[in-house]
Amino acid sequence: MSRGRFAPSPTGILHIGNLRTALAAWLFARSAGGEFLLRFEDLDTATARREHEDGQRRDLERLGLDWDGEPVRQSERMDRYEDALTDLSAAGLTYRCWCSRREIREAVSAPHLPPGHYPGTCRNLTAAQIAEREAAGKPPAVRLRTEQPSVTIVDRLHGEHTEVVDDVVLRRGDGTPAYNLVVVVDDDAQRVEEVVRADDLLSSTPRHAHLADMLGIPRPTWAHVPLVLAADGDRLAKRHGAVTIDDRLAVGDTPGRVVAVLARSLGFEIPDEETTPTDLLDRFAADQIALTPWTLTPEETDAPW
Repeated sequence: MSRGRFAPSPTGILHIGNLRTALAAWLFARSAGGEFLLRFEDLDTATARREHEDGQRRDLERLGLDWDGEPVRQSERMDRYEDALTDLSAAGLTYRCWCSRREIREAVSAPHLPPGHYPGTCRNLTAAQIAEREAAGKPPAVRLRTEQPSVTIVDRLHGEHTEVVDDVVLRRGDGTPAYNLVVVVDDDAQRVEEVVRADDLLSSTPRHAHLADMLGIPRPTWAHVPLVLAADGDRLAKRHGAVTIDDRLAVGDTPGRVVAVLARSLGFEIPDEETTPTDLLDRFAADQIALTPWTLTPEETDAPW
């Protein structure tokens, strides 16, 4: 058995790319006889809305995707993140950082770090330098003090993947726990054994593995599914046409037709015009998942499937 999850941000309507990832995650978990959990990553208080949660649940249900237990919200689990941060700080594994995004962009990276990685500007400040920054009144972020230059994970679809790991943000300057921390804490708290998500997060996964190691919690396994792209090469978005369930129904599709098309895009060889997630379970095998992005043409987004 393998316990999986789908963890959308309730900041808008799920599009076909999101739903394709949800279908893949559901199939990984259910085909192994495992549980499937739903978690709302709602820490972005400026855009997260309960009505978006309701809409996302409805769209998952319309495709025939179910989940075990009540969905959880990150906004209701802040004590868990604070406890993890306290543990890391007590072990000397964190430090405060006052750098702005612009300062990080303009800083010269350390020679062992790829471009864009945090160069460690605030890592070893003197007491006088810290006092100067505190006096300026800008709230600091909290970063992980990373001692391991690179980390390797094994992905079920992509094999071994190694990345240089920098001093990632654990809590932002406004006090909000950062994604890198909360996703690791949540997956452990919910006993998630396999994380299936889009492959734009593959490069971040060694960070998550390293942080799990630092917290003394087991790593899950991972499977990163390729993205859905529009004809212009960008990630699929509302501007690209009929990309939500409501859009697809409006152009003449049915939920079963949408599931069939999503399944074929994942690598299933099915002749059916319509199908359900349950119908796919006996045909599912992880090694059949397509490893290239699914690119939708304008004709495919504006006409029935």
